[in-house]
Amino acid sequence: MTQKVLVSGNPRLWNRSVGRYPYCPGCQHPLMERLLAEVIDELGIEDHAIGVTGVGCHARLCMPLDIDVVQVIHGRAADAATGIKHALNGEPIVFTIQGDGDCASIGSEGLLGACHRCERISIFMLNNTNYGTTGGQMGPTTLIGQKTTSTPEGRTESHGYPLHVPELVATMRGVCYAARGALTTPAQYQQTRKFIRKALKRQMNDVGMTFVEVLVACPANWRMKPVDSLKWIQEEVIKEFPLGEFKDVDRT
Repeated sequence: MTQKVLVSGNPRLWNRSVGRYPYCPGCQHPLMERLLAEVIDELGIEDHAIGVTGVGCHARLCMPLDIDVVQVIHGRAADAATGIKHALNGEPIVFTIQGDGDCASIGSEGLLGACHRCERISIFMLNNTNYGTTGGQMGPTTLIGQKTTSTPEGRTESHGYPLHVPELVATMRGVCYAARGALTTPAQYQQTRKFIRKALKRQMNDVGMTFVEVLVACPANWRMKPVDSLKWIQEEVIKEFPLGEFKDVDRT
């Protein structure tokens, strides 16, 4: 009898319903959903994986995944993930899904504290260079010259500079892995998939804290067509935020 092998289709752990979890046209958050479902399934950790989200467009991202999920108040995902990890004696694989504002602005205290304490959690930050949920205001990663609802003439140096989070946390001893990926091309998707897998694997091996930033499109707030937003990531966003691994060690 010929054995059938699934070569295409939705991942087993991805129970997505477009009507229940709506996104703006061209939003890349669903790609991150799919990626997480693939990696969690591949690692066989769905029974003891716990996702934590803050407040923002990312907050609905874990809902279609067939794993345990906790949503907390704005900027406190890293703190909640730390509490879950300790309360359950380090047994679960705990990760956060956060936006750049939730993670690196209001959530910067929790992020840096987790890095400093070498918490055995994984933080995944989706960077769309603005506050997407609240109307597209300038965020910590908004590019110089980028127009937002709070910088209609474009961000200038007087507003500060874009924050490079993986490079920042890579300098901290408690972090064993830091990387930045994107989802704009199939090759970038596979590269980011490798980054996410490695981050979770490091946590499974109890090495240290892991961090992965993922560049994602926000056509609605960028006032672009979806295809144009992908081109802008390739030509402008990656120029400011280069892809790759910034720290990869086996011990802290």
